[in-house]
Amino acid sequence: MRQRFTVIILLLLMGLSCSLNMAAQNQAPSEWQTCSACHTIGKGKLVGPDLYGVNEKYSEDWLIRFIRSSQTMIQSGDPQAVKIWEEYNKIPMPDNDLTDEQIRGILAYISAYDPEAAVAAAPVIAEEAPEEHVAKDIPGKFGPGNTQPTFIIFLILFILAIVDVAFTRVIRARFIHFVIILVSVFVCGEIIVVEARALGRQEGYSPDQPVWFSHKVHAGQNKIDCLYCHHAATESKSAGIPDTRLCMNCHNVVRKGTVTGETEIARVISSWETEKPIEWIRAHNLPDHVFFSHAQHVNAGKLECRECHGPVENMDRIMQVKNLGMGWCIHCHRQTEVQFDSNSFYRKYTGLQQSLKEGRISRVTAEDIGANNCQMCHY
Repeated sequence: MRQRFTVIILLLLMGLSCSLNMAAQNQAPSEWQTCSACHTIGKGKLVGPDLYGVNEKYSEDWLIRFIRSSQTMIQSGDPQAVKIWEEYNKIPMPDNDLTDEQIRGILAYISAYDPEAAVAAAPVIAEEAPEEHVAKDIPGKFGPGNTQPTFIIFLILFILAIVDVAFTRVIRARFIHFVIILVSVFVCGEIIVVEARALGRQEGYSPDQPVWFSHKVHAGQNKIDCLYCHHAATESKSAGIPDTRLCMNCHNVVRKGTVTGETEIARVISSWETEKPIEWIRAHNLPDHVFFSHAQHVNAGKLECRECHGPVENMDRIMQVKNLGMGWCIHCHRQTEVQFDSNSFYRKYTGLQQSLKEGRISRVTAEDIGANNCQMCHY
């Protein structure tokens, strides 16, 4: 009797785990956190299209392939993918390392989403802002905590199974212990791997800023060079965030914008008059143990800003489009050809210069000059 009771309790715990996990998925799967940076459901266009009704517009197979790698489909000439790419200013959607089931979870969430209920529950934005700004700044905040109930319950099941097989021996059939232990190890292990891979990554991150600043207006329409505002990029580790003095070079005269009106520019002018800096929020971050130099890449490497930051001249709202992970950097170093002929910085690599002249090698990559040496980034 006691053995049956224990088995029933274990089954109830596993059922509760599935129930809690499904409830979390109905709220929003953790993968939606990345999607919400560029997409809304029923609230209009953001960086990318409104996803309301997307399940009816496209087949599930097409959506899975597009979500996983939109650029692959665009390069293959898929007409629907190319149409979306051109309609949304050719801003690339980052590739997503998701399983079919994870993508189906996102699609199920989108299909079941009730925009009216979400609007009723959404917080009211008190500050005055342009209508476009208000519509864009209510993204959902969905962290990785959706996996927490499942992880805790399976951890408890694992501990109970170990304790029972070693000490209490309530359940005599040992295969039940082994099944519970194996399933618990698999589930907890998968959660740990998923959460560890996401640690420190913020692909798709697009924070709310104290002033609504449009790179599309400044860098796109007005053709302001990136280095005018981020002038430290050629000689410093950081590209630098421009202070209000630089903004006032133009906005001392330009007091009204065609998109934002006077409200946003007034905040810049107020910062200048009160001598209180604007607290801009950094959109591209690397872990503290990683060294990265803009000067090395922009000045010595002659890389264009869009190589890492994407086509910011098309972004009303800045976002991180690359994952900036170590694998991404290593791959870039292996593929990027060093400009030996036109860059005096590389004249000291006499051995490689001689090999190029003699035809022993056809090109030199960043990896060949030590870019993938561990101590280059983790000294």
